[in-house]
Amino acid sequence: MTTVDANRFRAVMAAVCAPVTVVTTTAADGPRGATVSSFTSLSLDPPLVSVAFDRRSALLAEILDAGRFGVNLLGQGQDDLAVRFATRGADRFGGETAWFTDDRLPRLRDAAGWVACDLERVVEAGDHLLLFGLVTALGRAELPPLVYAHRTFGTHSRYAERPRPLITDQIAACAR
Repeated sequence: MTTVDANRFRAVMAAVCAPVTVVTTTAADGPRGATVSSFTSLSLDPPLVSVAFDRRSALLAEILDAGRFGVNLLGQGQDDLAVRFATRGADRFGGETAWFTDDRLPRLRDAAGWVACDLERVVEAGDHLLLFGLVTALGRAELPPLVYAHRTFGTHSRYAERPRPLITDQIAACAR
């Protein structure tokens, strides 16, 4: 089997625009969380999402133990949160982080979106584990998303220009 050089693979994948999320769970001694960019929706029926973790991740072990996790979709201007939750040894839920408990999981205040999940399935994938989460609760705010590409944070270039229906209009359309 022929494989590509890991550094070249990493360089090409850095050009892929990814959502910036903080995945959280609750451990016996308090909240846990880490920045994760490998998040995506997976299925509408049932509502499933996926996140991937390095097998060595401390948060992964906590999620496997708890059987639940939350995904905070960060918004434009929340780069500081992304960096804090990606920094080893940082006081992630300390005084500078505004958070509260929602559906028994840590939720970051002012995030652009929120998804609470029960751990549905774990799939081995190379040096990572892919977690499938069954969505049990969710919410969103009308904020530009924070994305990561080319090793820098940004947002959708025309987000502010696009017309958006009111959330109540979207809910009414879904009910039809």
